Amino acid sequence: MMNGKTVIVTGANSGIGRATAAGIVRLKGRVIMACRDRSSAEEAAREILQETGADSSLLSVRQLDLASLTSVHTFCQDIMKEEPRLDVLINNAGIYQCPYTKTEDGFEMQFGVNHLGHFLLTHLLLDLLKRSSPSRIVVVSSKLYKHGHIDFEDLNSEQSYNKAFAYSRSKLANLLFTLELGHRLEGSGVTVNALTPGIVRTNLGRHVHIPLLAKPLFNLLSRSLFKSPEEGAATSVFLACSPDVDGVQGKCFADCQPQVLLDKATDLEVASKLWDISEVMVGITT
Repeated sequence: MMNGKTVIVTGANSGIGRATAAGIVRLKGRVIMACRDRSSAEEAAREILQETGADSSLLSVRQLDLASLTSVHTFCQDIMKEEPRLDVLINNAGIYQCPYTKTEDGFEMQFGVNHLGHFLLTHLLLDLLKRSSPSRIVVVSSKLYKHGHIDFEDLNSEQSYNKAFAYSRSKLANLLFTLELGHRLEGSGVTVNALTPGIVRTNLGRHVHIPLLAKPLFNLLSRSLFKSPEEGAATSVFLACSPDVDGVQGKCFADCQPQVLLDKATDLEVASKLWDISEVMVGITT
């Protein structure tokens, strides 16, 4: 049970994020739904309360656009001002294989939202997490990290852009971020772990074109082969609340079990360099 715990879930208005929020509310945790589309989040919150029968005090909606560093700063300022504690931060929101676009601050959209937006969000909420320790950070990555590569010469995909590769790179960045942050948090009372949810039936693939004639077959196959959002969210909920991962630091899980990652996701030198460059990109001065 998560009585008295406060949890932030980014991208909580749909898919795995929505199912994660519902799972935590069922355990009596209080969830702050941090979403770009406020009206969609408020509708999702009403549905979650209806489904769970939970008290409305367990769900609140806050506007957060991870494609805007200004929005991230505003969100965190409000949280620091209004919330006495933060027990779990779940970095769940993501953009998948979108056409080449840039964030408000000029970053390639997938790298900007999936990695840099969450990087700054975590940095700005770290003091509150430390004051609330023992506390946890959960990072949602993807098995597609295996196809990613960190090209420090072109992190913004300005020389070339492949939407699938860019997504995989952002998910590899999530794992390297988890690795480096885990080292930095040793002894702080805050843990960070990542997860790969598997293939889940969500609207994440809205930018992926499926021919009209193939859609009925795709929908049929997805219902039989893909995980439901609830199944996809199970590891997020597990990492947020299970005593089995007390003190576990910097690991990656799938189906609630620790995973062995490829060497590219456990490279300490690359993780440290990516951290330093990410700080410069989002304007963190230390």
